[in-house]
Amino acid sequence: MTTPLMIFWSAVVTTVLAAAVPVTSERLTRFATLAGLSVTTANARPIIDHFTGLRRWRLITLAVAVPLACLTGDPFYLVLGWCAVSVFRDVRLPAPGARSHDDDTDVYRKAWLLGLGCSVVACGYLLIDKGATPARLTHAAIMIIVAVAVPLAARNLAAGPASEVSDDTARTGSAIRRWSARTLYLAGIAIVLSGALLTPGQPPRRDLPEYSMPVSFPRYTAEFTTVDEYKGPTCPWVDEVDDPCRSWLVNGEPFPQAAPYVIGKGGAPRRAPFVRSPDKKAVVYLDRNDRRMVYQDADGIRHLTGGLADGEVPTPTFTGQNRYVALTRDGTRITDTRTWTTVSIPGTRKVHDLNESGIVATTASRVLVLDHRGRTRMDLPLRKIEDDAREDTYHLRPDGKRFVVIRSSEGSVETFAPETGRRLSGVTPTFPGDDFLDIGLGWSEKGPFLVRGYQSERVYYLELATGKLWRRDR
Repeated sequence: MTTPLMIFWSAVVTTVLAAAVPVTSERLTRFATLAGLSVTTANARPIIDHFTGLRRWRLITLAVAVPLACLTGDPFYLVLGWCAVSVFRDVRLPAPGARSHDDDTDVYRKAWLLGLGCSVVACGYLLIDKGATPARLTHAAIMIIVAVAVPLAARNLAAGPASEVSDDTARTGSAIRRWSARTLYLAGIAIVLSGALLTPGQPPRRDLPEYSMPVSFPRYTAEFTTVDEYKGPTCPWVDEVDDPCRSWLVNGEPFPQAAPYVIGKGGAPRRAPFVRSPDKKAVVYLDRNDRRMVYQDADGIRHLTGGLADGEVPTPTFTGQNRYVALTRDGTRITDTRTWTTVSIPGTRKVHDLNESGIVATTASRVLVLDHRGRTRMDLPLRKIEDDAREDTYHLRPDGKRFVVIRSSEGSVETFAPETGRRLSGVTPTFPGDDFLDIGLGWSEKGPFLVRGYQSERVYYLELATGKLWRRDR
């Protein structure tokens, strides 16, 4: 069990046990001392009824809050279950009568206003920066309800005779109301601050990138400047057999540090991942000995992950003109090979385009355009493609202002504005003769979008708004 999970369950158990502790005579005596009361047979019963009622309702609210906290992994509901009684017990239509004034209670009221202001700022920042998740929206809704309830309850608690009245019973009631007003403000502060700052716990995930500084090559590690050619192992898999034909070959020489095979659970052995960058200057592979994903170039190696079981090995790809490495398996982890910073995109199955303005990736059902912090800018439904049909392809302009989808099966091109998600145009370019659209090549240095004909393999400029084609100058 991980440390955050242990802390969460310890908080659950502690909260329930604290609420279940019976009201003791020591607690009643402490209240009377702090309130400046002398406990008599006349005023003992209201004091006992107040605290036993508070304990009974707190157990009831916790009976609802604890299962909810356990199901969601959200500690906020523990705070809400403990404090809700103090906030909502006195919420009703304003009671008639004079309002008593207590300077000590004013201090708590000012603290409540300060706490409310801080929580509003914190909640607003998280909603803007991290996104409006269902959990954060629920927290915000509860915070709004509490912000309305606290002044109503405080108004009712202030109604009644002043604390200086001579009647012993009335003076006891006034002391209980002052005590309740203070706990009301403190409970309100606890709810709104925890609502802004606490978030549901996340299930433990295996750490992916564990970076290391480039290391020099030992004598048994193959080196290269450029990878002109590479070939996979050709021999059938046999465990613990060290033979050149069971190794990857780089520039015709064995590359013994790369694992040749991985063994999936319940499946036949398959080739381990081994990918060359488009500029032929780097490779990513699974290390044969420590089972880490490794980035290697002429300068040395970097470990992209910790040790992995064969069933956890991701699929690597190079994107963004050799700069980025994407490791995909039940989500994608993208590493910038210049700065070695990373971003995680849960649920993605493939990265299609990546440049300085953003990332294009697909999940099982959506096409996502994201920024480099992993926040979604726009999304589209992912079309189901027949087995024999070509997949759609996606291109994000380097400045991030246009997103192009190539519908390969129809030969059409759609353009979107990522800022709004609005579809700007949809065209079907007409190629000369019997030629038709093959693929999109992205934006040229001169500006227009480039496409290639299927039969002629000629490259054309495409005007995205009208579908007009013209030949690229050589």
